[in-house]
Amino acid sequence: MAHLLGAEALHLEFPTRVVFEGVTLGIDEGSRIGVVGRNGDGKSTLLSILAGRLEPDSGRVTTRRGVTMGVLDQRDILPLDAIVSEVIVGDREEHEWAGDSRIRDVISGLATDIPWGSTINDLSGGQRRRVALAALLVGDWDILFLDEPTNHLDVEGVAWLAEHLKRRWSSNQGALVVVTHDRWFLDEVSTDTWEVHDGIVEPFEGGYAAYVLQRVERDRSASVTEAKRQNLMKKELAWLRRGAPARTAKPKFRIEAAETLIADEPPVRDKVALSQMATSRLGKQVVDIIEADVSYGERQILKNIEWRIAPGERTGILGVNGAGKSTLLKLVTGEVEATAGRVTRGKTVKFAILDQQLSDLAEFADERVNTVVGRYRTSYVSGGKEMTPGQLLERLGFTTPQLQTAVKDLSGGQKRRLQLLLILLDEPNVLILDEPTNDLDTDMLAAMEDLLDTWPGTLLVVSHDRYLLERVTDMQYAVIGGRMQHLPGGVDQYLAIRREAVDGQGEATDRPTATQGASASVVAAAKASGLSGAEKRNAEKELASLDRRLKKAGVERQTLLDTFAAHDPNDYAGLGELQKQVAAVESKAEELELAWLAVSEKLEG
Repeated sequence: MAHLLGAEALHLEFPTRVVFEGVTLGIDEGSRIGVVGRNGDGKSTLLSILAGRLEPDSGRVTTRRGVTMGVLDQRDILPLDAIVSEVIVGDREEHEWAGDSRIRDVISGLATDIPWGSTINDLSGGQRRRVALAALLVGDWDILFLDEPTNHLDVEGVAWLAEHLKRRWSSNQGALVVVTHDRWFLDEVSTDTWEVHDGIVEPFEGGYAAYVLQRVERDRSASVTEAKRQNLMKKELAWLRRGAPARTAKPKFRIEAAETLIADEPPVRDKVALSQMATSRLGKQVVDIIEADVSYGERQILKNIEWRIAPGERTGILGVNGAGKSTLLKLVTGEVEATAGRVTRGKTVKFAILDQQLSDLAEFADERVNTVVGRYRTSYVSGGKEMTPGQLLERLGFTTPQLQTAVKDLSGGQKRRLQLLLILLDEPNVLILDEPTNDLDTDMLAAMEDLLDTWPGTLLVVSHDRYLLERVTDMQYAVIGGRMQHLPGGVDQYLAIRREAVDGQGEATDRPTATQGASASVVAAAKASGLSGAEKRNAEKELASLDRRLKKAGVERQTLLDTFAAHDPNDYAGLGELQKQVAAVESKAEELELAWLAVSEKLEG
């Protein structure tokens, strides 16, 4: 593989600590690298150094001549007065970028619901993030550095981004370096993992699942102080092997070694025991929602909801933004009243909500962590063992000095963990997690999941983090078209339903889908064209059909190119046949693109 970038003996110090000490690493053609590590250990700083945005105190970064690099920062710095279309496609004429399948795919995946003529100032934070990501992905880069690219993306958006990155280059071209706490995404896109810790960057072979295995192997001989971390990773490995077997199919994940390591590891949760404990705390009734509707004025949000929540139930809720997930949770807790049907709640139900706001910590801002925790309880039972609040804090990653820290001085991730601990110490029996993964690194997410495994109550989770959703819940539902739909097939089934809804432009879709891969400007122009209503609809359907066929042709072409690259170079006949197939697919794609442009021009009038 050709070398793209190298870093040699990197050293960087901040006033209070050494960030990197003698770090040497390289990026080659075909590299797909996921970067993990604790918050504050230097993941984003590493990306900044490699991308040339930050100079190390010593050492150097060299790149091959002509290498181009694209960077997505955690914060999107976009001109507030810029127009969305200008940010994404620049000053290119529409016929130029509309004929590029990559640009159409990016717009379809990230920007179909964003007004094409709006200014950045008019957009929400999530929309700005997607515009920044789209503007980067339409470019042609040798190396992509992505810092938390899944922020503000829903489950569908994360799945689209993973698929886009997997087919963006052939297997031995381009390079990707991504920092993310989304473990499902890491496993989908990365073939190597870098762990940033204690001033070094430690390489591991494979994606997240393989990284966990190798870390367990590494930690088997660790000292006593590492025992808890080691046991937690071993439990994480047991989940990866038993709870999500598809992840282990990658060749680099040594299944035999994993089986040996987790031979005596029990299931992540004792469902029977937890259900019995939950029933004893809650009684037989938690919340029964019978044929309930919720409307705001003339707008109906939820329709005919039927949900009998059982003691100890662990349910994940999926749905696009605006589908009604938050309204559904508020219907459960009583913050929103049903406009039809009925909702009954058990007499002993005690709700607690871990939300994104952290507002419940404001009253403790000037107090020390150990003082705040000490007010709640002197002990807590977890997994049949009695623990002090201090032990729980340690389990959630707090060090002894941090216990003396004022709440206002904690990082976002530390505040999130403290919020969870205070909720658990208050002993609710119905816990609602609303996007709980913000500001948490992969280690802390594993620690939080481990704590929830022994929590004997009813758990309802809304999250775009697919890994967390699959890890802590036993069943999933989707809110689609205002109704609840059970998902026996989990997240994969939800994504399949959404794809069918988008492809068919059916009523089940909640997200605007009229563009279907065409730009929003084309569809907007259709409204101003001289076509009749029926002609517009037919043209839009034809445009959507052409876009789907173009995507299929693109996937087919990439598959053939990958096969060509891996083929025996001495098999001239086989290579010749593959070349013919590639040429045929490219010819078909050109015809489809011409047809696509013709229809779009027709819509524009």
